[in-house]
Amino acid sequence: MSDVQGVVFDQNAAVDTSFVKGQEQEKRCRDPAFAVLFYIQLVAITAIAVVYGRQPFQEALDTDDQNQNVSAGDFAGYIYAAVMMSGAAVVLSALMLSVMLRIPSFLIKASLIFVVVLSGLSAVAAVLSGAVGAAIPALIVFAIGLCYARAAWPRIPFATANLVTATTAIKSNCGVAVIAYFLIALTFGWNLLWILAVLGVFETTSTCTTDPQTGLETCDQLGSPLMFVLLISYFFTFSVLQNVVHVTVAGTVGTWWFVPEEGKACCSSGVYNSLYRSLTTSFGSICFGSLVVAIVQALRQMVHSARQQEGGILLCLLECIIACIEDIIEYFNKWAFVYVGLYGYSYFEAGKNVFSLFRNRGWDAIIADNLVGNALFLVSLVVGGLTGGVGIAIAATPILDDAAGNATLITFFIGFLVGLVICSVLMSVVGSGVNTVIVLYAEAPAEFQQNYPELSNQMREAWQKVYPGLV
Repeated sequence: MSDVQGVVFDQNAAVDTSFVKGQEQEKRCRDPAFAVLFYIQLVAITAIAVVYGRQPFQEALDTDDQNQNVSAGDFAGYIYAAVMMSGAAVVLSALMLSVMLRIPSFLIKASLIFVVVLSGLSAVAAVLSGAVGAAIPALIVFAIGLCYARAAWPRIPFATANLVTATTAIKSNCGVAVIAYFLIALTFGWNLLWILAVLGVFETTSTCTTDPQTGLETCDQLGSPLMFVLLISYFFTFSVLQNVVHVTVAGTVGTWWFVPEEGKACCSSGVYNSLYRSLTTSFGSICFGSLVVAIVQALRQMVHSARQQEGGILLCLLECIIACIEDIIEYFNKWAFVYVGLYGYSYFEAGKNVFSLFRNRGWDAIIADNLVGNALFLVSLVVGGLTGGVGIAIAATPILDDAAGNATLITFFIGFLVGLVICSVLMSVVGSGVNTVIVLYAEAPAEFQQNYPELSNQMREAWQKVYPGLV
């Protein structure tokens, strides 16, 4: 994409403001030092888990075997049921994409009403229970929710247009959803690997003593600096896996937007090229942004643990401050990684370009909208409930005749969680697509009009209703 000068109109400005459209960057590794750092910590955690983690893990399994009073067969039916419910959740999640394209406005309105009603019910429950301390904050939240709903209601056409466009792009390139599910599976594997490493470090560094009178064994806790490093490693890898998906989606939607012939198949070249860039030339930028968040998250976890042990208002305030910093950084990353995926910018260059674009076009308030996020969460809840219903149906079959516990209740709970998680992964892909659409329409509406005139006309009409004069 070439460097194109454009003229835009800021509704609050007296004169036109010039800006430079994003352009595809030279194919070279960005922020490579952070990619190297990521691989170093990954290799270190893997080595620790392999060398030191096997023995304590095996000891824990042996202890469980000695204390186990229920046969494995009692839970085999639940495993089969979980597999079947996972398949049902994938099908239901895919069907919800089609539903979202047919009734997007209804879903957004329903989600907005749902949030208000939920906060209202919480306030009523607090009042009826006589918990004055909880009732006052709940009533305040309910009042804020009503005000937010009233202010956000006129923006529903804008949110609807973005949701329809993003869902269309994702549906045309469904391979990104497969990538997301695969990386989620890697996340589960990383959780196990990290736990093994922590067990190994604890086994190696801690000293245990046995009380001769009670026979109870007490062990030293991991030192704070060591635990802090381990937490950074955990959150670092977790964030990298998440952001690889986000950057891949951004690149795929960008290809669909600018070069339709390369972005209209499940495993299109747009999907492949975007994933390749996320794992190679842009991987350092992903690691850079993920490390910043990981450090703050680890610090917050350390403060939270200290507050749980010692209490105190100062630690509570410190945790709130760190939480706010974390939210700000994650907010910055959400939009910076869109530019990383679209054009291959470095981390800092991407963030600077995105916020400069929104500021120059006078659209700062647009990115505060959370209507689409509410709708995606509601869809995930619906799929969770439906999958729980499938679980109830399975509980009535012979598969769970020998299952332990209340099979109906347990299968519904498992089904709800499985459906919620699986659908949330797909909806997170759609959410990344919505963020990308907002940036692309701010920067390249002409290309959208040329390639997708029907969608473009719907988008332009919706945006002009909510933000007249900006497009």
